[in-house]
Amino acid sequence: MKVILETKRLFLREMNAEDFEALYAVLADPDIMQHYPYAFDEKRVRDWIERNMKRYEENGFGLWAVCLKDTGEMIGDCGLTLQKINGEMLPEIGYHIRHDCQHRGYAKEAAIAVRDWAFHKTEYPALYSYCKYTNTPSIKTAEAIGMQYYMEYPDEANEITHVSVIYQKPRV
Repeated sequence: MKVILETKRLFLREMNAEDFEALYAVLADPDIMQHYPYAFDEKRVRDWIERNMKRYEENGFGLWAVCLKDTGEMIGDCGLTLQKINGEMLPEIGYHIRHDCQHRGYAKEAAIAVRDWAFHKTEYPALYSYCKYTNTPSIKTAEAIGMQYYMEYPDEANEITHVSVIYQKPRV
């Protein structure tokens, strides 16, 4: 188990095939994924895990398993990926937290750790988060980690995609 980040209540580690059941509970939940372009079935969840494992090898980052420190239980994912946002490949902080663990600050806590890691470990001058314009909880999480409105644009998958951004402070 390769732990990437630790916070007060969480640790983030690389995902693996054994995370299927825990991740399926998140990504196949219709309430959590109501703003996503499609529902996740077993194949899509397995592909999600494999895609992130490939990202770790190729990019040195991806979406990581978000786990509770006190139990080790995986409650979602959070991390950095390269995403096509309005036609441009940009570094994006993404997060999904299991329904019964929401409204406890876990997404914010994990996303802050990823933000700080990305600004310390990469040369990206800015980080983004994007989602369907109606996904108020995701937008609020982005704002809670210091992101601000960047743009909205028409998109086939989301109708309108909302983008938030945070710029890295110059290093002294």
